[in-house]
This record gives sequence, structure tokens and C-alpha cells, in this order.
Amino acid sequence: MRDPKTFYVRTYGCQMNELDTEIMIGQLENRGLSRVAEEENADLLIFNTCSIRDLAERKVMGKLGLLGKHQQNNAIIGVTGCMANAKKETLFQKLPHIDFILGTNNIHDLNNVLDEVLSTGQQSIRTDDQFTHELDYLNTKRDDKLKANVSIIRGCDKFCTYCVVPYTRGQEVSRTPSSIIEECKHLAHTGYKEISLLGQNVNSYGKDKPELNCLFHDLLYELDKIPGIERIRFLTSHPVDITLELMEAIRDLKSVCEFVHFPLQAGSNRILKKMHRIYTVEQYIEKVQMLRSIVPNVSIGTDIIVGFPTETEEDFLETYNVMKEMQHSVAFLYTYSPRKGTPAMRWSDDIPEHVKDDRLQRLTHLHNEITAKQRQNLLGTSLEVLVESVNEKGFLKGRSRCWEKVAFTGSPDLIGSLLNVTIHSYSHQTFLGKGALPP
Repeated sequence: MRDPKTFYVRTYGCQMNELDTEIMIGQLENRGLSRVAEEENADLLIFNTCSIRDLAERKVMGKLGLLGKHQQNNAIIGVTGCMANAKKETLFQKLPHIDFILGTNNIHDLNNVLDEVLSTGQQSIRTDDQFTHELDYLNTKRDDKLKANVSIIRGCDKFCTYCVVPYTRGQEVSRTPSSIIEECKHLAHTGYKEISLLGQNVNSYGKDKPELNCLFHDLLYELDKIPGIERIRFLTSHPVDITLELMEAIRDLKSVCEFVHFPLQAGSNRILKKMHRIYTVEQYIEKVQMLRSIVPNVSIGTDIIVGFPTETEEDFLETYNVMKEMQHSVAFLYTYSPRKGTPAMRWSDDIPEHVKDDRLQRLTHLHNEITAKQRQNLLGTSLEVLVESVNEKGFLKGRSRCWEKVAFTGSPDLIGSLLNVTIHSYSHQTFLGKGALPP
């Protein structure tokens, strides 16, 4: 088997997967390999996969199956990410042409696995259940030069009954504050303006390591001190772990954006209990109201699943009404799909697909009505925008602190600047502005 000179990586799934890809690209480039834009030009193909939804898995399996039939250049093929942990050896059985499987807790071992495959010509697999090795975050290769994802905690201990993450990424493991601060200082020094703190549950940061004496809100206060970091975002949150101290940090820290992803998942207490979400609708609403009282201009995002096993029309209407009351500005809406290895697999997927689709469409329509009103209310106001790039029509574009997309006229020299943009109209979900001035 020939030593690869070029590589191609395709990423499926969440921001954590995107960051893992950036870490692997850094490892491969340090090894001397060159990244190529087209897979047919690569000696090494890596597919960084997702298992959250059935559709994501089917896309990857279909792609890998086609590679087995049409592979032209005898490239080395690796599967990484959540599917690697979820399916393990069965991937070799179904796809005997792939060369290695690397789990989410083993990406530090990429070079060793490659060496093993090259020296033996045999398939290799590493899929540890727990994350134990610190990664080389400082050599992460990022395409974006203004915004960076920063991992602060891996894994999840919540065990929602529909979710594979605790089984594919293991228990929660927090990074040390010193390593996070070092990485963020490095990012600031190299020109990054915005960081997004990542974790399956960022709000749990530090709880697994009380000796660190640093919880999530403590970490935010330390990161806010770093010169050059203009904005700090974070996701994903679990409502149970969103604390008063965190709310006060969002209010008090200039760099922390006033956007909180606050997943509801369902508006029925019966369904929430069946999901093992460990909060009630009433507790969720109380926390959102508390956050809005402490941070009046906060924007709330959410995730909602419809069609969970045994969900009745009454359960769905409770979800609909909570969403209507909460007025989320961002919503990721899904129909339930069973995931192998989760507790929910024990239950019949008893909601017909046409019912799931109907409920999804009704929620989507409601959310569109809510956001249309919110967009109208922002007309004539000024939003602070981090200018990120120029779009295909020649407009500058970026996002506000509360995640709104904004486009406006201006010189490309403004890319990387924070500007106040007056909003005069919108097109679909993008605000159009004028009169950009420094904040």
C-alpha cells in the first residue's frame, strides 16, 4: 500500500464534528500531506460521520458503498466520527473495502492508525468508549480566519432516551481552563474575533472535575479578559444546567453574545419524562422568563422533536402552545427517528410518518410567523455586525450578536470589523442594512 501524499475529508453533522475535522486536517498537514478539494484526486479519504439521525447515517453508508463499487485510485479510506463508535466492527462487515475506523475519542491516534494500515496492509480500528487524551488544539487547521470553534467539554451524561451521543462520545470530560485559555489567546493573537465554545452540554463544564474549581460561568469571566476576542458564543446547552450565574455572566460580560440555545424538545411533560429530559415544561418556562428578565435583549433558540413514540395530538398541541408562548427566534425542528442502541428503541415507532410530517409543518409554519414578526420589529434599529465576507452579489455579510444574518454595501476592507448597521428591510431571513459605523 503506497504512502499517501494527498487527502480529502468530508464532514457530516454538528459543529463538534467540524472541529474534529479541523484537528485531523492539522495532523495530516503536519505529517506532510496536502489537502485536495476533490475526492478523486486524494490518496486518503476520510469520512467524519454523524449518527444523530437516520438520514445522516444512510447518506454516509450510501456514499461508502458507492466508493467500494467505483473506487479508481486505490485510495486509503477511513471512517471517523459517531458512526465509527456506533457501528464499530459491523462497518468492516458491511464495507470490507474501508481501511480504518477511528472513533470520536481516538482522533489523537490518526497518524498511528495510518502507520499501522500502511505497514501491515490490514484494517485497523480504534473506538475507545471514553475520551482520555488531550488533543493538539493549537495546530488545528481552520478555513475561517475570523471565527473559531473551541471545544471545552466532550461527551454527555444526560442520557436522553432518543440520543446516541452518550454512547458514541462517552461521559463528560472537561478540558482544563488553562488549556482553553491558552488556545483562545493563540486565536486572538492570530486575528480571530469570535469564538464558539462547544460541548454536547457546555453548561456542565467543570462539574466532572471539581478540583478545577471552575464552572462554565467562571470560564466565561476568564475568557472575557482576553484582548482581541470580541465575541463569545456557546452551544449546546441543557436547560437543567443553565444557572443564574450564567445568566448574569451573559448580562455582565461585553464579549458574551446575547443568544442562548435553550432546547425545549417537547412541550408535554409526559413526553419530556419519556425522553428523560429531567425538567418539566413549567421549569423550562420559568428559566426562560428568568433569563429574559436578567438579559432583556436576549434571543432564544431551541430544538424540538415531533412524533416521539406515543405522542398524541394533545401532546403535540402542548408543544405548539409552548413554542407560541416562548417566541423562539431560532428553531431546529425534527421528526423523531429511532436510533439503534438508545433506550427509545425499546418502544414502537408508532406515529405514522404522515402525522409526523404534518406536525412538523405546523410547527414550521408557527415558527415562520413568529420570526416574521420579529424581523418587522427590527426594522429601523441598529445591529452590531461582525463583517465576515462578501456574498455573490457583492454585499458585505455577517451576523449580529443575536445570530441574525445581515448584508449591506461597503468596502471589502471592512471584513473583520465590528460595525453598527441600520436595518431598513429584509429578504427571506437576511436583514439588509446601510450606514455602517463602528460601534
